[in-house]
Amino acid sequence: MTSRFAALVVLLVALLGASAARAQNADGTWLTQAGDARVKISKCGDGICGHIVWLREPYDTATGQPATDSKNPNPALARRPMIGLPLFNGMQPSGQNKWSGQIYNADDGSSYASSVTAMSADSLRVEGCVGALCGGETWTRAGR
Repeated sequence: MTSRFAALVVLLVALLGASAARAQNADGTWLTQAGDARVKISKCGDGICGHIVWLREPYDTATGQPATDSKNPNPALARRPMIGLPLFNGMQPSGQNKWSGQIYNADDGSSYASSVTAMSADSLRVEGCVGALCGGETWTRAGR
């Protein structure tokens, strides 16, 4: 009986360890698929938030000034610097290693339904949808 109990304890520890190993963390700095931006993701309440911390081209080539959120339809927000720009705030957990909410697209100044999924320790899948049209890209962990 003692050996059965010990075997059960070993099995439960192994199963719990495997579950913990599968849990991925989105916290950190991520390089976009195109390699043109780095996004810092951190815990934000019960969810996650992400903002731009680096751009391959941080200056507007026309003005020589730091790049701004010029595509934003709100004139006050269109003057915000791109470095520090929030892409998403408070994405909520929606599954194992997955968060859902809204993501801001600075290329067109609009927000879209989105999800972020930690695929592995160094791979993050970011997806967004407009109606039935969906797309996404894979980000890689920066600085490792």
